[in-house]
Order: sequence, then structure tokens, then C-alpha cells
Amino acid sequence: MNMTDGVLDEVYQRLQQTGPERDGWLSNHAPMAAEALVRHGHGARVHAWIDGYADRLSERPRGIQRISAGQWREPLGDPVRTGDWLTFFARQLTERPWREVLVEWWPRLLPGVAAGATHGVIRVGHAVRALLDAEQDGSATPARVAELGAGLGYWAARWQPLAPAGKGPYRSTDPRSALDAVPRVPHQWSGIRTRLAQLADLPGWAASAGAVPGAGTAEPARLAAIVEAAVLRFGTHGHGNPVMLVHAATAPNAIARVLPVLPTALWEPSVQAAWAATAAVTSAYSPATAQPMPDRAAVDAADLMARGLHDQDSHGIKFIDAALDVHRRTGEQAVLDVAAYANDLIVRG
Repeated sequence: MNMTDGVLDEVYQRLQQTGPERDGWLSNHAPMAAEALVRHGHGARVHAWIDGYADRLSERPRGIQRISAGQWREPLGDPVRTGDWLTFFARQLTERPWREVLVEWWPRLLPGVAAGATHGVIRVGHAVRALLDAEQDGSATPARVAELGAGLGYWAARWQPLAPAGKGPYRSTDPRSALDAVPRVPHQWSGIRTRLAQLADLPGWAASAGAVPGAGTAEPARLAAIVEAAVLRFGTHGHGNPVMLVHAATAPNAIARVLPVLPTALWEPSVQAAWAATAAVTSAYSPATAQPMPDRAAVDAADLMARGLHDQDSHGIKFIDAALDVHRRTGEQAVLDVAAYANDLIVRG
């Protein structure tokens, strides 16, 4: 799909002076949702969608102190330094090619995959997809490079490691069975930081997080299977917390979008981080029991994103976007039906 008609670049320029969050921890979803809408043919309406989102945008934070290339460890994960991180990556991406910056910082940021409830890596994934699309039609545009910098800066500022995964041989079970085996955190009535903090003391967490499913399969296919399993599992467990369980699919899907840019040496740790993110969200938000989806008419892929646009919710749009990626690979009707159900749950919730 041709995305160089200028609409997405206009959107990124319009959002360039907005911050990555509002009200402390609520992520700015506008750049991610806009990229998905434009990609799926709704560029003509994306500015109107942003108009409706405008009251959830805040100003880009100012910096406190310059971060140097050799002294980045101390401010990593310090949200007070968000403005400094945004400035740092803007400078880095002015001085060097975007792929070079991404490959250098990917292994540094990957252990903190939970950053911003996984929105750091998700925003980077959308930006990388937009950059790759632009390169297919010519070259990366400054607006898309700047959006990558904003995503990297947000990830660095909110960098948050998960409790360590176990060591040893990985299971060969399929991803859906592996997700069903992830233990639930005991206290599921607080925010994501409190829920993820429980993982360190959760019996079975280390083994589940280290048991990346699909042993013996090529890493891209292994990662695609994890995304597919997370999308389909939403159909039976999404009722527990529709908005947050979306990220069990969109976080690994964002990593899948970056994988082609990375050297193969980074593929395995990327898949490990993707699985850990999916398992963590599953542990933190899955309900105790499954609940079948209600019967519904089959959904057409061509109409699915139009539903998301109509209902206006950014999480619904991004989950539909991930489901369409899966459907493109597999052709499974069930994936589309789950995406429509997810959008309905999110809008009602």
C-alpha cells in the first residue's frame, strides 16, 4: 500500500510537539492509531479522528539535562527525563541513519519491554513499519524518522524490566497451550505496575516466561505464531480486561515488525522479549475462566478497520491492525471475528 501521499507525514508533523503521555501514565495513542488507519486506507479521515482525540494530547515535555551517548544508563527508565530522552533520540537520528540508531539501541531497550505498559515498543513498531513503507517508495521522510525518535525516547524514559525468566530448554508446546499455562498474578485490581511487580514472587512465572513456545521453528514464524495465539485467545479471555489484554497481541506484533530490520543475532532475544511481554500481560489481566464469544455473523476483512474508525477507540484500531496482519498470513476467519468482538468489548467497556 502506498503511504507516501503525504497524509501520514502530515499527521506525524501535527503530533510532533505532543508528549508521549498524559496524566502520568496514559499513553498517547494518536501516532500509532493514525499509522494503522492510513495503512488500511482511511487516510482521508485520519485528521478528523485526531480532532476527536485532541483532548487526550499533552504538550511535549521539556528537558532537564542533556543525555550524552556515553552516559545513558543512569537516566534509563526515569520518566522525569522524558524530555531529555526525546531530545537525545532526535539528535541521534539527525546525526546517523535510522537503522543504525535502532540496531544500536534495540538490545539496550529490549530488556525493558514492559515500558509504558508495552506502549514504548508498540510505538516503535508502528514507526518502523511506516519507515519501511516509505523506503519502498523512495526514502525515509524526516517526519517518520522523527516519529521513530519519539517512540525510542518514550521507551527509554519508561524502561521497565520484567521479573527474570527461567533458564533451560524451551518447551515445544504450541503458543496457545503455553499461554493457557501462564500463572495469574494473585491481585488483579490495581494498575499494571503493581500487577507486574507481583511476577517476581509468582510461582511458575520464571518457568513460563522462559518457556518460549515453538522450539525448532524459525524465529519469524515462531513470533508470528505467538501473535496469532494471543489474538485468538482474546476471544475467550478478553472479557477479563479488554483494553489491557489487547497488548498481549500488539506488543509481540510490534516486535515482529522490527525483526526484518535487525541482524539475525538479535532475533532470538527479540522473540524471547516478545513472549515475556505477552506472558506478563496475560498473567496480569487474564480472567480465571474462559468465556466463549457470543455467536455473530462472520466479519469481512475489508470492513474491519472501518468498524474501528467508526467506533473511534485507539485500542480497538490497533488490535484490528494486528489481527489483519495475522489474517493476511493465515486466512483464518476466526481471527477477524475475534477482532470485531474485541472492538465491541473495548467500546462498551
